[in-house]
Amino acid sequence: MRLYASEATGASSGKLTVNFALPHMTVLKSQEMNQVDMSAVSGDLGVLADHVPTIEQLKPGVVDFIGDAGSQKYFVSGGFAIMNPNSVLNINAVEAFKLEDIDAQAVAANLAESQRLAASAKDEVTKAAAAIEVELYESLQSALSK
Repeated sequence: MRLYASEATGASSGKLTVNFALPHMTVLKSQEMNQVDMSAVSGDLGVLADHVPTIEQLKPGVVDFIGDAGSQKYFVSGGFAIMNPNSVLNINAVEAFKLEDIDAQAVAANLAESQRLAASAKDEVTKAAAAIEVELYESLQSALSK
């Protein structure tokens, strides 16, 4: 039997409990948030308390944790978000950096270099690796321009 999230969880505090982990550290542990916005392979989504349980593959982009104290934005290179029926959201990412700590000039320079490598690649492996870098830097550049 499938239930809507509100039926499955009973009474809600109206808050998400968020866990955000990287391979080498825990960024957020059991933090209450009002909303989390993220870029997934299936599209952009905003998650509130009592969201329908889901598993989403994250694509390179911004994860925005919105709480009573304001917003915390991280750029993630990819990962997974798992929304549980009890309003607990677990996000696991390979890499994540605070958006405010990223140097826009360095991103632009690295993007140009990656595009040069992609254009001059002589074999498919080098071309594919450069294309991944281009996608990453374009996502970073887009995130910084918002």
